[in-house]
Amino acid sequence: MKVFVSGGLGQIGSHIIEMLLARGDQVVTIDNLATGRREHLAEHPALTIAIESIANKALVDQLVGDFRPEAIVHTAASYKDPDDWYNDTLTNCVGGANMVDAAKKFGVSRFIYFQTALCYGLRPLQQPIRLDHPRNPVGSSYAISKTTNEYYLELSGVDYVTFRLANVVGPRNVAGPLPIFYQRLKDGKQCFVTRARRDFVFVKDLARVVLKAIDGTGHGAYHFSSGKDVAIQELYDAVVTALDVPGRPQAEVKELGPDDVFSILLDPGRTFEDFGEISFTPLQETVGAAMDYYRRHGTLGEYTHLRLQEKG
Repeated sequence: MKVFVSGGLGQIGSHIIEMLLARGDQVVTIDNLATGRREHLAEHPALTIAIESIANKALVDQLVGDFRPEAIVHTAASYKDPDDWYNDTLTNCVGGANMVDAAKKFGVSRFIYFQTALCYGLRPLQQPIRLDHPRNPVGSSYAISKTTNEYYLELSGVDYVTFRLANVVGPRNVAGPLPIFYQRLKDGKQCFVTRARRDFVFVKDLARVVLKAIDGTGHGAYHFSSGKDVAIQELYDAVVTALDVPGRPQAEVKELGPDDVFSILLDPGRTFEDFGEISFTPLQETVGAAMDYYRRHGTLGEYTHLRLQEKG
């Protein structure tokens, strides 16, 4: 099978590509290295890598038109800076629309998209959030731009699956609390947690489900979520355990910020119905795999989709 993957050197894209190559598929990927890393993928005879932006429409059309993939997996996204509206719109809106347009133009059979749970807004009306919850991506440039592209995908007429995601973590994760906790503990700095709760899912668990979607399972929107949330304090404790930090330093508890929310928990019922039951990797194992990655490769920075109250 031929599969085109955008953002293939990032966390989600690189794991999906490794699984595709392992089963004998041919892959072309494009990545601008904003948050991806070249070392995430080894050289492979069935893999072609273009270091460029998906905002380059002529190149996207050329790559997709020459390769003629049966499926596009669109993982590329801009999210490094919540105030960088230019790159968020350039990659997530313009680049995303280029990917959808190429799928239409060249007859791609399946399009797999990844959406943020922030598409429901910072104050969701349901808990857990069902797929019938209205989209209201206020408070985040990332959410606005990713939701805009989801609308274009729905407009396109292309057969698609969109996964609205819980917090995807594990090796190659460069955004959110895990790299922040790792770097601050490594540097001997104070860590901070809020009383918030989140659902953290292992990137390889997601990748295995994505392969089923590539092969034809499902249509439309799904939540990729375990259906359970944990306290950020529990995540921090798992990091301390994985790193075996001397003295087990305690994190300072801070109140929720004005653009933070206590819990964003997605209802995965439709996903389990269509894709089958998922055996989710335990939190400590997930965190341990991420810490092993940071020991080898380090972190890229303290990135978050929302504003950090204090980075110290």
